[in-house]
Amino acid sequence: MDQGHQIRLTAGEVTQLWAQYMNDSGSVCMLTYFAEKAEDEDIKPLIEYALKISQNHIEKLTSIFKEEKFAIPYGFKVEEDVNLQAPRLYSDSYALTFVHQMAMIGLTNYAAAVSASVREDISDYYMECLSETMELFKKAKQVLLQKGLMIRAPYIPNLAEIEFVKKQSFVWDIFGNKRPLIAAEISNLFSNLQRNALGAATLTGFAQVAQSKEVTDFFIKGIEIAKKHVRIFSTKLEESNLPSPTTWSSEVTDSTAKTFSDKLMLFFTSGMISLSVGYYGTAVAQSPRVDIGIMYNRLSAEVQLYSEDGANLMIKNGWLEQPPMAPDRDELARKKKK
Repeated sequence: MDQGHQIRLTAGEVTQLWAQYMNDSGSVCMLTYFAEKAEDEDIKPLIEYALKISQNHIEKLTSIFKEEKFAIPYGFKVEEDVNLQAPRLYSDSYALTFVHQMAMIGLTNYAAAVSASVREDISDYYMECLSETMELFKKAKQVLLQKGLMIRAPYIPNLAEIEFVKKQSFVWDIFGNKRPLIAAEISNLFSNLQRNALGAATLTGFAQVAQSKEVTDFFIKGIEIAKKHVRIFSTKLEESNLPSPTTWSSEVTDSTAKTFSDKLMLFFTSGMISLSVGYYGTAVAQSPRVDIGIMYNRLSAEVQLYSEDGANLMIKNGWLEQPPMAPDRDELARKKKK
């Protein structure tokens, strides 16, 4: 019988491993900087804990790639992509929220990686990643609660009795008076608003320290898009008399010193864009109200056009590392004929 480690990696397994290496190498850079600048005695150990997890992942992934005789991604390096002598760019509160969001994203990604893995050793590895990320998420949430920084979604009244929908307007009333938001719509609007507010703060810092004018302009455009989406989501919540979360703009300092490489900042921005598209797609699937689905589809299209601008910038500067892909059989045949 074949043993798990003797079976070649599938495309799904390679995809997850390669993407994780890129993400964790970038996280090591960001977290190393946050740990270097952290002053809060409750937040600094959490950042260091998250950093150790990412560093361990890089070691394990490197070992897997070597064993499989698979090229190790170049990714990101602290010595190349971070200036640890730069002044503080973000507050400790921002860094704490960054770790919390990183843990939430990790939970989603590692669950997907487990389901995409066939080999037992790869499945076991991602289950381990999932377990330690659950612990990181728990620790980050505890510190957020302790600091009074945990932003909760709005509350709704307890369900008193079961009801069934009686009118098509529950779904189709686009132009008339809209029904109140259901719980899933509230949750998605609130979470997407919060993520865009954090994204706007992140890009504000990136724009201040970017070295290229083209890259700076790209980040400024992203700030405008994120703030626009925040306003739209806030309006939808206000229509049902629900509160909106606060923004994070005050958590960015006035530093303009080179802090992160433009390459690293573009990579993280690309990641935020991809996540937005995914979250917007989930929100469409969970919202029966047609007007909300139309809104998310429109905003998703806007974000994807912005993503194309970022990809073009990365390609132009030679920063876009090519992911694993199927062989081009036609190109191989042409080379053979020469």
